[in-house]
Amino acid sequence: MPLPAALTQFLDRFGAAGSLLCAVHCAALPALLAVAPSLGLSFWLSEGVEQAVVIFVTLLGLSSLLWGYCRHRALRALCVLVPGLALLWAGLLHEGLHHSQLPHALVMTLGGVLVGMAHVLNLHLNRRHVHGPSCAH
Repeated sequence: MPLPAALTQFLDRFGAAGSLLCAVHCAALPALLAVAPSLGLSFWLSEGVEQAVVIFVTLLGLSSLLWGYCRHRALRALCVLVPGLALLWAGLLHEGLHHSQLPHALVMTLGGVLVGMAHVLNLHLNRRHVHGPSCAH
């Protein structure tokens, strides 16, 4: 079931912005850990918030990019999304990565950047797709 073009553009823009903000958050996390308690921001650095964000990013990314694939039939965006999600989940679930500050921050940052790039690529592919006589759907 195809979504309206305006909704898919919104989802991709929202996903790209959220993923890139997540990457900035992960990159800045080591510095924030030192300052957060004094600013009352400790809650935002908790594992529960991180788990919720990774689940949300996964659901939004998969739904948005799968709908995009149904429209443009190009796998490129999904080929960027899947490694990004794999890195995010590895950073969340892998015991060695999750409890080491620098490796965790690097893996989560790279994963967030890849997910954001996948949304931007999907947005570009959706814009380029034109329904016409050569369209297969």
